[in-house]
Amino acid sequence: MTWAFVTGGLVGLGAYLLVRMFVRPSANVLSTIARIDAGRSGYAHAATQSAAGERVLGGLDRARASLGRRLEFEANARGWAFGRLRRDLAVMNQPVAAMLATKVFFALGAMIFIPVVLFLFSMLGLTAPGAAPAIVTLGAMAFAFFLPDLALRQEAEARRRDFRHVVGSFLDLVAMNLAGGRGLPEALMTASTIGDHWAMARIRQALANARLIGITPWDAMARLGEDLGVEELRDLASALALAGDEGAKIRASLLARAASLRRKELADVEGKAGERSQSMLVAQLVMCAAFMLFLGFPAGIAILGN
Repeated sequence: MTWAFVTGGLVGLGAYLLVRMFVRPSANVLSTIARIDAGRSGYAHAATQSAAGERVLGGLDRARASLGRRLEFEANARGWAFGRLRRDLAVMNQPVAAMLATKVFFALGAMIFIPVVLFLFSMLGLTAPGAAPAIVTLGAMAFAFFLPDLALRQEAEARRRDFRHVVGSFLDLVAMNLAGGRGLPEALMTASTIGDHWAMARIRQALANARLIGITPWDAMARLGEDLGVEELRDLASALALAGDEGAKIRASLLARAASLRRKELADVEGKAGERSQSMLVAQLVMCAAFMLFLGFPAGIAILGN
């Protein structure tokens, strides 16, 4: 009877969530701001989506694209910001819709795969007691739903470290252009045109968009730092705003910031190298302990047997 009540409650909850998904909520401030932010941050994915549209999509890809657009629309209509997820996807230059659809597909795959595995175990005589199959299935669905977030977060952090390295080089280039007699906006744009790295391209794109929409270059860099979740870029934008508004001497400050970024990056590299050294030491100790146990086990068995 308890199992029937639990099953009925889960089915009712699923039906309620399904109905709520297709009922359009009333417009409010949160939903309006979320739609504006989604539209503002979506320019970076236009080229990727147009290139993808030229290919012939299979049934699964078409279904994922349609489901992703629907989920993103519903999330924006309800004012769900997904701040951390959007920043990670912005760093990876991936659309939010595809990520939402991937998360749902992973959860549905776990919902299908786990019961099949449990059924095969039951055929072998290993039957789970009571509500254990439902609990295991729900746990696997939750884990599968958040699994793409874990992989995305690791990749995004690696890309942010790469971006910080480029920011240090960018500061040196800006300082060199300032020393050559250029003004601050011209120095920023000239420095961003040197190199084809993806981070330099994002900075160049942000500065070009600043000219089109009529904002200052440092405001554009502050927005880029907010979208990507790069604190160093927002700090740089604050320093550039001080130089542009109050005429502060910025060249020495930029060189000092570049040196500080390089020292921080060097410290991070040394810390990771130390962690890897400690991991190798622990692995060697475990191998030595296992080898000593392998050598002493026959003697111990012989002593205890006598």
